[in-house]
Amino acid sequence: MPVDALLLALAAAVLHAGWNLVLARQPDSRLGAAGQLIVSTIVWAPVAFVLWRIESAAVPYLVAASLLQLAYFAFLAAAYEAGDLSLVYPLARGGAPVIVVIVAAAGAGGAVSAVQVVGILAVALGVIAVRGLRGPWRGRDTGLAAITAATIAGYTVLDRYGVRHANPLTYVWLELLPSAFGYAGMMAWRRGPGAVRKAIGTPTIVAGIGALGSYALVLAALRLASAAPVSAVRESSVVIAVGLASVVLGEHVGRRRMAGAVVVAAGTAMVALG
Repeated sequence: MPVDALLLALAAAVLHAGWNLVLARQPDSRLGAAGQLIVSTIVWAPVAFVLWRIESAAVPYLVAASLLQLAYFAFLAAAYEAGDLSLVYPLARGGAPVIVVIVAAAGAGGAVSAVQVVGILAVALGVIAVRGLRGPWRGRDTGLAAITAATIAGYTVLDRYGVRHANPLTYVWLELLPSAFGYAGMMAWRRGPGAVRKAIGTPTIVAGIGALGSYALVLAALRLASAAPVSAVRESSVVIAVGLASVVLGEHVGRRRMAGAVVVAAGTAMVALG
């Protein structure tokens, strides 16, 4: 893997963990998500239009993926209201690639490689370490993180097909647009338009730029290296997010949870490389 591709993939991982950190530390993560989505659609609109390319064949995938993006942000924000970044992020990000591989293999009659099997087992062990054996596994934080992982897996599978018929950045922006209006509209109806406007500040602007910015860095890395190593390096965001949760948010991240995050990252990297 070229050094420049490695650096771009690492930067994408840092940026992704960073915008999740900003969202998790918001006084109200739900309103923060609404503000972030509004910023993303506005800031990245010029880039999407400059790179504009979209075919009619992409529309069915866009519609379905937009609904899943709406669910993703709703469940992610709720998860950060209910639990720690150091728990929610590894469970959501680590679980998604595993779900994608299992569903793809079952649905398309494909096979899961030995490396991917080891990776799936590693993710499972890492999740147990992150979550711990004490307390109910049906807890709100764990459940919301698991549902978030399922939504990530869902739109990831759809995007693999839809992005073939569009410029990737245009496609992602269009995918985000309806979910942004839908989620922000829902928050405005429940909390009032003033609350949504108040949520738009420096933190949500940074997070809004970073959310699509991390994807843009991945696209840049993919121009220099193949998808498998780029995806594998990107999974380092799990370890970065847990580290940031400890240092910035002051969450109690013991050796067990940190080790679990490392195992989750390693497992998802093996799934990507397999």
